[in-house]
Amino acid sequence: MPPTVIHPDKTSEIHISEADAVRDFARVLAYVRDGLMVVIDSEGGSPPVALIFPADFTVVTPLPNPPRRTLAEAIALLPENSPAVMDADFAKDVEAAIASHRESLNSAWE
Repeated sequence: MPPTVIHPDKTSEIHISEADAVRDFARVLAYVRDGLMVVIDSEGGSPPVALIFPADFTVVTPLPNPPRRTLAEAIALLPENSPAVMDADFAKDVEAAIASHRESLNSAWE
């Protein structure tokens, strides 16, 4: 997953082809000096070749998705001497949590 680039004042970006970036890199730098992020698109339509942005932009790298586990797998990971107890109240809490979130749990991070 690519990083998110955030600028406090501008969120504008411009896309140019790889060939145009090679042909006129001075123009790329001019865009960056003007506060724009330049996305250099791949000729093959793949993910971008590069992101070029001003030095005062903030780059936020998303955390990797945690592994998905079933409840049984999570329990199996507990140490033998764990004080964790799954009683009837725990089961009610889990059911209540599921019932209160009937919307899709898929996020933009996936």
